[in-house]
Amino acid sequence: MARKKVDPRQKIIDASFELAEVKGWRQLALPEIAEAAGVSLAELYRHFAGKQAILDAFSQSIDSALLDELEDDLELEEPARDRLFDVLMRRFDLLRPHRDALARITHDQASDPLALCGSLRQLLLSMRWMLEAARIGTGGLVGAVRVKALVAIYLSVIPVWLRDETADQSKTMAALDARLRRVEAVLNRLGRSDPGARFEDPGEAPVN
Repeated sequence: MARKKVDPRQKIIDASFELAEVKGWRQLALPEIAEAAGVSLAELYRHFAGKQAILDAFSQSIDSALLDELEDDLELEEPARDRLFDVLMRRFDLLRPHRDALARITHDQASDPLALCGSLRQLLLSMRWMLEAARIGTGGLVGAVRVKALVAIYLSVIPVWLRDETADQSKTMAALDARLRRVEAVLNRLGRSDPGARFEDPGEAPVN
């Protein structure tokens, strides 16, 4: 039987995360990643321009898997906040097998402003897709506010998630729900003068 060919990009991503979990991210060198992935440095370069590109590709793969999962499995009749909560918790579920590596990466990037800026660009894109997946618009100035608000929510929940040892991620769920409600209340107050600024769908009554 023919052996299934492994995507070299996925091999590189997997090797990067395995190494990051053991030795951290900041000191991890590209030649080490190439060796662990079983590819030449030249081949690694053909796929990724650097370590940030590897992280971006990982995030995009998580987003893609989530969007596939949600294709026919989103309760559209639920309030917008509940849909967004569902989308984000599913994203945390997909990330959970990589949590130890992500903890090391997050710790190392916290003291590296350039790395943080690089990761923020991809996070903005990912959160835009999470809103779209929840059927919450991201167009125009109002959409930009929603995206930035969701980035702030996500970043504030990440530390909780990294320490959450509960089997059902109940601590993460509680933190996410509280922050979504808090931001929703602020946006809904803004929506009194501009209905488009509300977090919920157009025509949906504000949630108290």
